[in-house]
Amino acid sequence: MVYARAFRVSTVQRFAELAAASNYSFLRGASHPAEMVWQAHALGLTGIGIADRNTVAGVVKAHIAWRDLGGEQSGLRLAVGARLVFADDTPDVIAYPATRHGWGRLTRLLTLGNRRAAKGNCTLFLTDLIDHAEDLLLIVMGRDKGTLESLSAARPGAVWLAATMQRDGADERHLIEAKRLSEETGVPLIAINDALYARPEARPLHDVLTCIREGVTIQGAGRRLLVNAERHLKSPAEMARLFRNCPQAIAATTDLLPRITFTLDDLRYEYPHEPVPEGWEPQAWLEQLVREGGGVLFPDGLPSAYQRVLDEEFALIRTCNYACYFLTVHDIVRYARSLNPPILCQGRGSAANSLVCYFLGITPIDPVREKLLFSRFLSEERNEPPDIDVDFEHERREEVMQYIYRRYGRERAGIAATVIHYRPRSTLREVGKALGLTEDVTSRLASTIWGNWGDDVPESRVAEAGFDIANPTIARLKTLVDRLLAFPRHLSQHVGGFVLTQGRLDEMVPIHNAAMPDRTFIEWDKDDIDALA
Repeated sequence: MVYARAFRVSTVQRFAELAAASNYSFLRGASHPAEMVWQAHALGLTGIGIADRNTVAGVVKAHIAWRDLGGEQSGLRLAVGARLVFADDTPDVIAYPATRHGWGRLTRLLTLGNRRAAKGNCTLFLTDLIDHAEDLLLIVMGRDKGTLESLSAARPGAVWLAATMQRDGADERHLIEAKRLSEETGVPLIAINDALYARPEARPLHDVLTCIREGVTIQGAGRRLLVNAERHLKSPAEMARLFRNCPQAIAATTDLLPRITFTLDDLRYEYPHEPVPEGWEPQAWLEQLVREGGGVLFPDGLPSAYQRVLDEEFALIRTCNYACYFLTVHDIVRYARSLNPPILCQGRGSAANSLVCYFLGITPIDPVREKLLFSRFLSEERNEPPDIDVDFEHERREEVMQYIYRRYGRERAGIAATVIHYRPRSTLREVGKALGLTEDVTSRLASTIWGNWGDDVPESRVAEAGFDIANPTIARLKTLVDRLLAFPRHLSQHVGGFVLTQGRLDEMVPIHNAAMPDRTFIEWDKDDIDALA
């Protein structure tokens, strides 16, 4: 006869998962940031911390999902940070900024690590973290006494030692070791599940991601794969049951969480002030330049129709505080045309609907004569800031880019990142290879896909390639490919999109869109700007 062992668990549990990775821990996390937030809310967690591997790229979508749930009113707290991975055998450390200043320290630390490494990597050392530790709350993921002592000296009372119970056969022994180390160093234990995905059913996808990262097949992956599907978000009651012999580790999660006062809503974007001469306000200087441009086109004075449109545009730009943005674009265009020979450039898109852009020489089309609607470009009701795209001749674009760096400095100007997502053909090949399918099979399937976009691989394409979707291997391939298609693959850089700031750039990111001054985050798609906020 089998008896179930009973555990005394409080009817009301409070627990925050503060070690959750998303799929922005590229090829390691198996759930979207929003999925992690939604599942945390559904499970009744007090909070969730999104901390991806040497990056804050995933916190943007997590914040949006949290805000859509109601933010603080949802009952779920969101902590945003990064999982710092070091090059000197220091165990991973999860860092959460407690304040706006702490956010600046964290992003400056990541900037340092990225600048000294090859593209796509981040090289950090323990001394770097110690130098940037101000206003950071730190969770040490490994049982290393030297690291705990060094960080505790740098941040007294702001360091925790992670404890996990992942049912891998050594949980109790590891917990005993962690308790002993906690007592020796005075660093409190904190319970985490080190979650890599939202729900257990994401385990097969995580296995495939591991195989892609390691360059092996499922059949040959061996111990590279996790031993079970326990790295998912768990309910407070389940975590309390797992840590029944160490309840203080559960309590520590809700002790740490209130110390984090920072959210991404605290970030504000400010355009550079360089294009504004001393003694001028941005709006007044913009209107002066526009009137000078209009005077060249209409030396005898503006017709009443033009004056009416101009007054309307000025009023909206003044209300929305967009003058600096127009001045920044004008400054770059002016420079390009001032060279000998001038660099060919022209604004395009909805900016052509603006008389201000026309008089500044940014766009070549007269919107009044062509009867274009300014509201298509800028509207107070839509609350959508302007987006002025300027094309520069390809061969001389580098001259413009170097001017921007000289004008604003490397610490205030940077090329925007792009997120490269999985596309159908490459995804079929990578997943097929991970599943052990031969090159001829994956190539045959990929050959039926046209274009680089799509949310899934249609069954009709599978049939066209001569395969039966009822075949378990083919069905498994399609399921995994469909789930992976929306995933970010890696970060790259935009071909010419810049982010310019009045203050240091590494204290402002993430910012959604350099053309949107009231937004807080940056995330550029490979071919276009993906306005998510």
